[in-house]
Order: sequence, then C-alpha cells, then structure tokens
Amino acid sequence: MKVVHTIEELRDQLRGQLRVAFVPTMGNLHQAHLSLMKLARQHGDPVVASIFVNRLQFGPNEDFDKYPRTLANDIEKLERERDVYVLFAPHEREMYPEPQNFQIQPPPDLGGILEGEFRPGFFTGVSTVVLKLFSCVQPSVAVFGKKDYQQLMVVRNMCRQFQLPVTILAHETVRDPDGLALSSRNRFLEAPERAEAPRLYATLQTVRDGLLAGETDASALEAQAVSHLAQHGWQVDYVSLRRQSDLGKVSAQEVAGGEPLVVLAAAKLGATRLIDNLEICKK
Repeated sequence: MKVVHTIEELRDQLRGQLRVAFVPTMGNLHQAHLSLMKLARQHGDPVVASIFVNRLQFGPNEDFDKYPRTLANDIEKLERERDVYVLFAPHEREMYPEPQNFQIQPPPDLGGILEGEFRPGFFTGVSTVVLKLFSCVQPSVAVFGKKDYQQLMVVRNMCRQFQLPVTILAHETVRDPDGLALSSRNRFLEAPERAEAPRLYATLQTVRDGLLAGETDASALEAQAVSHLAQHGWQVDYVSLRRQSDLGKVSAQEVAGGEPLVVLAAAKLGATRLIDNLEICKK
C-alpha cells in the first residue's frame, strides 16, 4: 500500500486509472471501515482510502480536537487487510491551503433536518469535503456506510444534481454482537455506558415491531421511544420515522400503505453522542 500526503502525489499514483473505488474516512479505523474497503474492492480497482479529519463539519462546541487520530495504527490495519492500493492522508493545509469560501449547501429539507437541525452546518462541511475529495481522487465508485444514513442521502443527491460520474454504494451498518453500531466514538463510552449503549438499537427495533404489528401513529411511536431512552439516562435529540426516499415525515396513510420507512435516532449517553437507524419495509 502506498501512503501519500499531497494531491499531486495522489494524482501521480492514479494517472490513467479509470475504475478507481474510493472510501473516504476520518480515520481511527475499525471493522466497519475495513468492510467498506472490501466492498470497494469488489467494484473497482484500484481502491483508494482517505483519512482526513474535516474541520468544516465540526461545530464550535464539538469534538474536533478530541477526535481520535491514529494514523500509524490505521496504516497497520490497512496493510494487514490488503484491500487498499493508495491511502491519501493529507494535512489540513493541503486540503484547505486558503479559506474554503466556496462551499456546498444542501437544501434545507434534507440538510437542515435531523442531524442538520442539531448540528448546524454539518452537511455543508460534509458535502464540501466530499466534493473536494472526489475532485482529487476522481473515482468511478465510492462507498459509504448506512449508519450515517442522512449523510449517505446527501452525498447521493449531490452527485445526482451535479451529474458527478460517481456511483455511490451503501454498506449495511456493521454491529457488535450486542447490536451496537460500530463507531469511532464508542471508545469514549465508560464501561457502564457501553453496557447500556445497545439499548439505542433495541429501541429502534421496538419501533419497527410496533409498525409491523399494525401501529400507524408515527408520533406516538416516536414519543414512546424517546420516553423509554430518557428513562434509562439518555439525552435524546430525536427518534424520527421518515420515508426512505427523501427523509420526509410520514402520514398514517403512508405507514398503513406500506411506504418504505427508516427510523433514525441520535442521543447522548454521558458525554458521547450516538446515532443509529433501522430501515423498515412492511411488504
């Protein structure tokens, strides 16, 4: 595996390559990241991964400086797996040599809801860095995880509207045996919090079970889920049932009619904010 730190080096390595598969990450790699790279290898050659902690997507009171940076360990993991041909690990001054005054602003009905409501500017930062990385790598395929469901939809819509020649592939959420979605932020959980953390996914499963049993009142199911988590010490930002197609709110008629849904949640356990989601199809 070749490790490069500049855009010029990256383009030298990829010159003439037409089937590049790309996996953008912020590092601190775990098994979910490695699974994305295995999927990328099935759909392109060579595989390029990036590690870049993107300041633009962190709010003023968020954990940019605390975000784990483990480049040496990440390189070891990638070399052991042998799925990645080039790792692009730029310094911040390489990606942003001047203030990034041109930015991508997702529409409010997608980028301003859910995560966008609780983390203003987050999807502007994500969209801007992803577009910039796509410009550097020029992939034919890029792989994103479904754990970040709204992010996946934002990136897909951006590619469609800008007619970018990049196919976006989604990888299913990778979980520990107890159901907790793998995340770099899980390392911040204290032992009692780690034992409690699987309740988030279990709560989403309860929402799904209610729908499959015939419940059509989305607001009631959401409220019950929020109450249940709060009773166990969670600080809940949202539990929300949405259409899979556009993350719009759903009516009772749509629920009863079998509209493909997704229930998304974000909540804090101690100082650690976790997100998760679960797709629901009644047919």
